[in-house]
Amino acid sequence: MKREPFRHVRTISYATMLLFYVEAHAQSLNDQTAQENIATLRQELNNRIKELEALKQKLAEEEAQFQQLSKALDSRMLDASRGAGQPGAGAGAAAATGIAQNAGAGDNTGAAPSTGAGTTAGAATGAAPAPAINMAQNGGDQQTQPAQPVGQAPIPDTAPPAVAPIFDQPGVLTPRNKFVLEPSFQFGYSSSDRVALVGYTIIPALLIGLIDVREIKSNVLTGGLAARYGITNRMEFEVRVPYVYSTNDTVSREIFTGSAQDNVFNSSGHGIGDVEMTLRYQLNEGGPDKFYYIGWLRFKTATGKSPFDVVTDCVTRCIGNTTGTGLPLEQPTGTGFYAIQPGLTWLFPSDPVVFFGNFSYLHSFGRSDLSLHILNGETDPVGHIQPGDIYGFNIGMGLALNEKASFSIGYDQSIVLPTKQNGQSVPGSVRVILGTLLVGYSYRITPKTTLNFSLGAGLTRDTPDLTLTFRMPIQF
Repeated sequence: MKREPFRHVRTISYATMLLFYVEAHAQSLNDQTAQENIATLRQELNNRIKELEALKQKLAEEEAQFQQLSKALDSRMLDASRGAGQPGAGAGAAAATGIAQNAGAGDNTGAAPSTGAGTTAGAATGAAPAPAINMAQNGGDQQTQPAQPVGQAPIPDTAPPAVAPIFDQPGVLTPRNKFVLEPSFQFGYSSSDRVALVGYTIIPALLIGLIDVREIKSNVLTGGLAARYGITNRMEFEVRVPYVYSTNDTVSREIFTGSAQDNVFNSSGHGIGDVEMTLRYQLNEGGPDKFYYIGWLRFKTATGKSPFDVVTDCVTRCIGNTTGTGLPLEQPTGTGFYAIQPGLTWLFPSDPVVFFGNFSYLHSFGRSDLSLHILNGETDPVGHIQPGDIYGFNIGMGLALNEKASFSIGYDQSIVLPTKQNGQSVPGSVRVILGTLLVGYSYRITPKTTLNFSLGAGLTRDTPDLTLTFRMPIQF
């Protein structure tokens, strides 16, 4: 019985030790659980930080895109891409076209260059602003974080706006390393009346001699294929190959015969025309309410059949031993002279329209030892021929109708100086004024394809009465 107290003491000691073990084990479990919870919280915090960084990056991208769209809207590039489809519209706005053309970058963007004006639809393409994110501290106070630049700032679009083309020289350039193929078709019709008095008058009402009355009607169909390549965003090179089919109907009475009956003389011709090569360069950056200037240099070859290569009919038109070469049996398809033409194209965006125009000067290189070929193998020497130089200018304005269509109207005028033969002006050759009123329409079929149509009406007697032109630039 005396050992029982020790047994109770030992039992208490075992219980105490067990209690300490249980407490220590529980403490260990609590520490492990706490560590797991802390690790989970840290992982979740890291995930939240990554999400915030992603949102911050997205917000910066949205802001950059908004600034770029605002810049495009201010410079009318967005609106230009709606009306043009020129190459460059879409790609052209800095190689939406880059547009410049283009904006067609555009395509003319839009391009862009392309070409229309108008700005209301451009803002619709902007993305919705991202929600602002605020970081709170444990105490509940919010701390404003300074804005940090993310990525690169948007490259400003310096390409000119695209417009519905109505002139030969486009205002929207091809973006760098882009290729544009432009098939075209043109129809021209002209008619003229000529009355020649062969003799002299005794009194104003009495004529001694004969009268040569001619009525001439001409139709010219020209199919062309132009290829443009963007060397840089501000420089392009173009080659154009035309194929010409022309007919000429002359109604007249033979001179020196006293005939009272009209005769009809028909002739036609077809073949490759004069191939042209053009280099264009945008001289400045321009901007809203600022001019864009594009300098260009065109070289025209003499690949077409010239008037000196066709045979002239001197059987039905030449009478006896009279001097004259009559009319050609075949219509020429080219001028027969090489020519060079420098020019300057300008554009001025002024909401909601775009004004544009050209100044140019064409010089043809004269040829010596020329002769006309006459029926039966005969020739008629004409010596040295120097075609008259041509000064040209035009002006127009373009307006966007909606995001795909645009409308342009303009006036084109050329001043042709007299032609010289052997240093002397050719008899009957005088200064000629050619004036044409032009209206054009452009519709973007796809982001890379645009259909352009223009109508020209002659305002002077020497200008073709009617000119219809279709173009379809396709960007690759």
